[in-house]
Amino acid sequence: MHIMKLGAVALTALALVGVPANATGDKTVTVTVMGTSDIHGNVLNWDYYKDAAYADSAGNNVGLAKVSTLVNKVRAERGAGRTLLFDSGDTIQGTPLAYYYAKVEPITRNGPVHPMAKAMNAIGYDAVTLGNHEFNYGLPLLATWIHQMKAPVLGANAVSAKTGRPAYLPFVIKTMNVKGDKPVKVGVLGLTNPGVAIWDKANVEGKLRFTDLVASAKKWVPIIRGLGADVVVVTAHAGDNGMSSYGGDLPVENASAMVAEQVPGIDAVLFGHAHNDVAQRFVTNQATGKQVLLTEPSKWGQRLSVIDFQLAKQRGRWTVTGKSSTTLNTNTAAEDPKITALLKPQHDATVGYVNKVVAKSSEQLSAAESPYKDTPILDYIQQVQVETVKQALPDNQLPVLSIAAPFSRTAVFPAGDIRVRDVAGLYVYDNTLLAVKLTGAQIKDYLEYSAKYFNQLAPGDPVDVAELTNAGNTPDYNYDQLSGVSYDIDIAKPVGQRIANLSYDGAPVPADKEFVVAINNYRQSGGGGFPHVAGAPVLYNAQVEIRQALIDYATAKGTINPSDFAATNWRLTRDGVSVF
Repeated sequence: MHIMKLGAVALTALALVGVPANATGDKTVTVTVMGTSDIHGNVLNWDYYKDAAYADSAGNNVGLAKVSTLVNKVRAERGAGRTLLFDSGDTIQGTPLAYYYAKVEPITRNGPVHPMAKAMNAIGYDAVTLGNHEFNYGLPLLATWIHQMKAPVLGANAVSAKTGRPAYLPFVIKTMNVKGDKPVKVGVLGLTNPGVAIWDKANVEGKLRFTDLVASAKKWVPIIRGLGADVVVVTAHAGDNGMSSYGGDLPVENASAMVAEQVPGIDAVLFGHAHNDVAQRFVTNQATGKQVLLTEPSKWGQRLSVIDFQLAKQRGRWTVTGKSSTTLNTNTAAEDPKITALLKPQHDATVGYVNKVVAKSSEQLSAAESPYKDTPILDYIQQVQVETVKQALPDNQLPVLSIAAPFSRTAVFPAGDIRVRDVAGLYVYDNTLLAVKLTGAQIKDYLEYSAKYFNQLAPGDPVDVAELTNAGNTPDYNYDQLSGVSYDIDIAKPVGQRIANLSYDGAPVPADKEFVVAINNYRQSGGGGFPHVAGAPVLYNAQVEIRQALIDYATAKGTINPSDFAATNWRLTRDGVSVF
């Protein structure tokens, strides 16, 4: 295991006739760092769920093929030897393309190259940092992808559970030659997200620990500076709001600005995880008073961050004297034909896979209203989860309930043929199925926690569904609905007092009554911070992938008919009166 790797690549000389000088006579040079993050398996500008070119209401495009064109443009303008290209993680998960080469035809050491490695190698990334989703498919597949990558893959705060040593390369120093002068050294420190310990507990428990981003940066930045780095960039797979989606004693999830504020010696932070477009943000370092630059290039290859560092030669050393950043919109660029041609065989294989017919639907089922109404399409998920658990626990005497969340408002099962992409569009995450045991009292607590998703609305106030949900920025995937029991959610009441008429089989649920609850691994591990489930007894965990279970169930049935599974068992109310 390499602890560090120095001067990994000596880039071509800066194509300067001579090194210019600033007003004080110091020699000056500009170094440009480009950055992507949260590519999530998007290489081409393609929506595999809709089987069409990607389109959204904001006019964004996606994919590394578009990014490549912008990278080539910046390299041409600035000089290739003056530019570097980094990524801040969440690369190998998120599209059917990424899923196909993880699960359907998994990459191997001697087999096909992962599409993300193929594209990133061709574009010429200089370093890539691990995101939390890199761990979704297990450590062996991750190791294979890293082996296939030409760029170093970084993760300083992912350490061996046994030794505490870095399990991945912590940093790299890139040497950029300057004509007629000493080279500029750019150090890049990679930090991944501590939430991996929860979200991919099954893959990393007992193998890896994930340390605090600030503490890790405080350890490594002085080492990088000590090895001669003139510029230090942190690539962090963490948002910048200082908050966490989980509870407990894990380090802060979204700590990028905290790193910039609390760790001396950092010039810029290229961050990700939050999927926001942050062209340029400055924070003041608390120790030095210096300004630290932050930028985030949105998601899926929709933006490319471009950071320009101005350096001047002062007392024999290159020193950063100025810096600025922006984000470029990839919708301004054509796809790089080199990347599209390179990826065509893997893209075509994926398109063929997602268009396989798995069943027929007796009618169109839409998820559009799933965040605020009990819909048949989510009941289908519940039905499959309940049936899978029941079959696996033939001796179980307890009632089996199920939890599901509205992952996608745009998901639709059309009337007629249902294809893999329709099911994948409904269940977009690579979750596995578990079953835990909960009491009636715990289920009430759980539902109260989930119901914080709704904004409070007084009786008689007009109902605007656009304003009803996502209270406190709670994402749709953290609004859990429960099947097998009936309940009302009174949105006129404050959070914590909303669940009413909780009943099973027509009778109120006793506090001590026990239930088996089908649940996904993200939630059972503590994702979203829901009460009771992380410590509840696990009755079933066969690592069945929920999306595949939905496909297999549909194939076995032949026809998806809501009359077989749809049941309206929850509703929104105000003072006992139904909202809809």
